[in-house]
Amino acid sequence: MDLDKKGHQRVPYVVIPPITTKGATPPVTDLSMALLDLLRKYLDDSQLDILREGVRLLAQMLMELEVSQQVGAERYERSPERKTYRNGYRERVWDTRVGTITLRIPKLREGSYFPSLLDPRRRAEKALLAVVQEAYVEGLSTRKVDELVKALGMEGISKSQVSRICQELDALLTRFRERELTGEYPYVWLDAKAVKVRQDGRVVHMAAVVAVGVRETGEREVLGYGIGLAESYEFWSEFLRGLVRRGLKGVKLVISDAHEGLKRAIAEILAGASWQRCRVHFMRDLLAHVPKQAQAMVAALIRTIFVQPDAKLAREQLERVADSLRRRFPKVAERLLEAADDVLTYMHFPPEHWRQIHSTNPLERLLREIGRRTDVVGIFPNAEAALRLIGAILLEQHEEWMASRRYFSQESMAKLYARPPQTPSESEVMPQLPDIAA
Repeated sequence: MDLDKKGHQRVPYVVIPPITTKGATPPVTDLSMALLDLLRKYLDDSQLDILREGVRLLAQMLMELEVSQQVGAERYERSPERKTYRNGYRERVWDTRVGTITLRIPKLREGSYFPSLLDPRRRAEKALLAVVQEAYVEGLSTRKVDELVKALGMEGISKSQVSRICQELDALLTRFRERELTGEYPYVWLDAKAVKVRQDGRVVHMAAVVAVGVRETGEREVLGYGIGLAESYEFWSEFLRGLVRRGLKGVKLVISDAHEGLKRAIAEILAGASWQRCRVHFMRDLLAHVPKQAQAMVAALIRTIFVQPDAKLAREQLERVADSLRRRFPKVAERLLEAADDVLTYMHFPPEHWRQIHSTNPLERLLREIGRRTDVVGIFPNAEAALRLIGAILLEQHEEWMASRRYFSQESMAKLYARPPQTPSESEVMPQLPDIAA
């Protein structure tokens, strides 16, 4: 096998006959001759990458046709339509999905020629860019990106190249992150995910926060995201003010956990909105005060609260459950009564929405996906790198949501704006629950 100084296989050029656009020999015949020549070379040397060389051959012939049209004549042809003359070739490396190909681009004596198939942003180079960006979004390290590019038959990519390519995401992500929010967003979910970031020579945990909303027409969107040192009142206030500056309005219900700084920021910045304490987080907090062997029983009792058909019955059931738990688990009973209004807020909204608005679960699934990818990275070199990766994941999800069906139907959203909110009819009321044992 013939190798160059860098250890790469030398691929012999297939001689391409002159391409004509007029005259006796049609281009199809020229291409057939070139392909037959390539086939003979492949039969003589089975190690020849015929797919890669076939792409090179086709690209070369397309360039010959294109430059002939620009010149106004074929090579060596006398024509009154001729505008200039060819002036040799220059080589250019072309990274494609079938490997790295060396092209011979025709040069002109006057003017310039650049192949349309390489025109910015070149189609195949777009694919390479997408591969590297996708690898970064998937949480691959620079070394793994380099291995991926080599596996595709290309000649690798340096750390500086990865950084430069990934930074090209910034303009797109900035537009996404700072876009104007139009219309009303009656439902907003807020949550955070811890990520590890290197800062001043040490590794710190930072909070990556995400806001998701549902428009008045029922579509779900990523409203915003950010990263900070902690889930403090100051950080959440700044984040929510940013959403309001961009146009967030018409919020009727905010769903989040019970972080004190977040609760205070919601009350001040999104005044007039109701607050739903995440039921999943609430249950987890309650069970932390119950011995492991009794957790299943206590959880089953508490869940009977949330299967009630309306807020009034749910509140009554909550009080009964609290009474039944008071003797063995007084702290659980006390916290249950304290949080009664906050965990049952969702029941004052259309029943069709209850499953999605009683907790931050819709956002938790998105945060798990962010965690899956950020865990591969491990420790981010800086906050900007973490924000870039998280933003790319969220943009991907946002676009998927925009292309999918509405999160809530228009009919159910109409009920949300009715006064007062609708409650289930008598026929929809669930059967009487069995008595709860003390």
